[in-house]
Amino acid sequence: MKGRLVVLSGVLAAGLLLPVTLGAQGQYLANGPLPALPVPPDNPQTDAKIRLGAQLYFDPRLSADNTISCATCHDPKTAWANHGPTDTGIRGQVGGRNSGTILDSAWMRVQFWDGRAGSLEEQALGPIHNPIEMGETLENVVLKLNAIPGYREQFQTVFGTSASTDGIAKAIASFERTVVSGPSPYDRWLAGDKSAMSAAAVRGHHLFNGKGHCTPCHGGPAFSDQGYHNLGVAMDKPNPDLGREVVSKDPRDRGRFKTPGLRNCALTHPYLHDGSAKTLRDVIDLYDRGGVPNPNLDRLVLPLRLTGREKEDLVAFLEALTGALPNITPPALPADGHGQEGGGR
Repeated sequence: MKGRLVVLSGVLAAGLLLPVTLGAQGQYLANGPLPALPVPPDNPQTDAKIRLGAQLYFDPRLSADNTISCATCHDPKTAWANHGPTDTGIRGQVGGRNSGTILDSAWMRVQFWDGRAGSLEEQALGPIHNPIEMGETLENVVLKLNAIPGYREQFQTVFGTSASTDGIAKAIASFERTVVSGPSPYDRWLAGDKSAMSAAAVRGHHLFNGKGHCTPCHGGPAFSDQGYHNLGVAMDKPNPDLGREVVSKDPRDRGRFKTPGLRNCALTHPYLHDGSAKTLRDVIDLYDRGGVPNPNLDRLVLPLRLTGREKEDLVAFLEALTGALPNITPPALPADGHGQEGGGR
């Protein structure tokens, strides 16, 4: 019963973000409330599947040395993100990109900084067989799970088959779709509660839509255009991360990275694809300078000439995008064939 409550808490949190009768008008529609949770037709949400996905998400046995789980880099204690600049995987290996957050990721059309995964299902499998992160093979993970009676029985119940890569992906993605934040002060302000945001945050909102030139890239309910942009970050290094170009093979995509959503961004530091910006003020300073010059610098990135107070107001507005976090407790994990329960994160 405890496991059921753990899962449903995330589902109930999702329901808090669906006030479809909000009175947003005109320009504010661009950054309105999140719409209904998008769920693919071939992977409907069920309580049993979400519960299975929660266990897989927190289980380090999905990694090669049984030490790293999805929650290691996307920990609910740190807003479902990781406060290190980049990921750390098995054997202490350090990756090159910031982990980002799972919060509200269901509304992002593509996953990872370079957009190489077209769904949460695709994203769920990526870290498992990434040699730097979890370092396991998908084939061996399937063998591991089928050797654990509790998992084998759940896969049969949920999918009618033994554990499979398709089932793993669908279960984890279903759980991740329950990791949804509640309404933020901005959402309440937009709905008519003019006391929900401070005067500084209101000024910051106007800057966000005006002089700050933020909405061309951070428009929409998730505060992301779902596109890719080159800010010049780390492009002056000897071997820079090529970003989207690695996936598209198009030189025009060199140094471009997916626009992250801004909901709850005050909780998910550090920032940028390499985690090089420690604070929101650091990010704003980067934009104020017009990014880092390089041949592929996005034409939307221009010097802003913001005052110190304007920068503070923008930070206040970004902080007002913080919603209540889902209260999801890590579930008990099925014991393996030797009677040992899965280890911690």
